[in-house]
Amino acid sequence: MDLLWDVIGFVAKSLIVFVTFSACVGFFFSRMRARRSAEPHVRLREVSARWKRNAHSLRSALALPGKKRWGRRRKPSTPPFDETPLSGRVFVIDFKGDVMATEVESLREEVTVVLGIADAQDEVVVRLESSGGAVHGYGLAASQLGRIRAREIPLTVCVDKVAASGGYMMACVGKKIVAAPFAILGSIGVVAPVPNLHRLLERHGVDYENFTAGRYKRTVSLLGRITDEGREKLKEQLEETHELFKRYISEMRPSLDIESVATGEHWYGTRAVELGLADALTTSDDYLLEKAASARVFEVLCERPRSVRERAVSLANAAAAVLGGLRG
Repeated sequence: MDLLWDVIGFVAKSLIVFVTFSACVGFFFSRMRARRSAEPHVRLREVSARWKRNAHSLRSALALPGKKRWGRRRKPSTPPFDETPLSGRVFVIDFKGDVMATEVESLREEVTVVLGIADAQDEVVVRLESSGGAVHGYGLAASQLGRIRAREIPLTVCVDKVAASGGYMMACVGKKIVAAPFAILGSIGVVAPVPNLHRLLERHGVDYENFTAGRYKRTVSLLGRITDEGREKLKEQLEETHELFKRYISEMRPSLDIESVATGEHWYGTRAVELGLADALTTSDDYLLEKAASARVFEVLCERPRSVRERAVSLANAAAAVLGGLRG
């Protein structure tokens, strides 16, 4: 009888473990399916009204008189909250780019929504932060901002920290670029670092063959031997990309002396204004506060599920930022 109860207890425990495990697996996959099927959602959040309410509350608090030793407490006299209707509208889009410009998926949704409600009397402000990355990713991101410019809606790009390389490709689309004094702008160039492990493989007796159809299908690779012909072809492709980059910036900012700034160098905000890479020296905070005096300011926020690849890139960027900070 004791043996029978032991067997029943073991089966019951095993069943509980199995059911718990199955429920966890089912919940995990259901969440993954829901995340994949969820559509991006864009919402507007008015921030100018919040700024004014906070300022009014602080003024009211500061205007409260202290208690007198004798007599009653006086009634505070504070100016009423200014609720004058504002005619203008400013739509604020944030873009914080990584190497692959994965935020372009949110950007395209935000731009589409803004184009559906904005007109030439409004303004779009992009708070941009990016050190650049893949050409195709940042080319698409710049094209998304170009949709706003094509509609002749005033577009201002604010750079508080960095807009370099592909980041500057996006920034130059703006009719106006404002930068903080120590923001980094420029780096108009192209780079393709290619580590090569061919000699290491040869040293260990490992053969590597790269079969291609097409003379320049693969010019250089990580494991294959790099030939002089392949090296020259890669340089030619980089120069071609650089020329496209310079031509694009010249079209967006025709007054800029592109040959003097397209050297791959970067400059801080003060010097960038002198060179014509930016138009004014201020932070995005001050710029938007100035706009809030005569317009309603809305933040445009896209909420969408992120893919595993995007999460991995985000973690890699965070790790690189930490390591960069440790290096000083």
